[in-house]
Amino acid sequence: MKNHLPMITLSLLTLGLFSSAAQAHFPLMSCWFESDKVACETSYSDGSKAVDYNVNMYDYDDNLIAKVNTDKRSIAEFIKPEADFYLVFDSGHESPVEVDVVEIKEK
Repeated sequence: MKNHLPMITLSLLTLGLFSSAAQAHFPLMSCWFESDKVACETSYSDGSKAVDYNVNMYDYDDNLIAKVNTDKRSIAEFIKPEADFYLVFDSGHESPVEVDVVEIKEK
């Protein structure tokens, strides 16, 4: 009788690699205006919140205007600048999320 243990181990290892890839999640960010503020909620595609992460605000010349950490609700709040801007949430894995001022509406 042949020993099928190596093939079973390889199959389980392959299954584990594919199931890990299927569970990957990516960052999300939703922003809105609240009078003189800009608020952004960060999260992941699996529904988890992104607490204590940086959200950066840049002008259109790519100069950093402001940097805010998300709070325990996963929200970052900025004073609304006079100039045009865009916001970036980089969670450190997958691609960063960018939201441009023209995409932001009043809540």
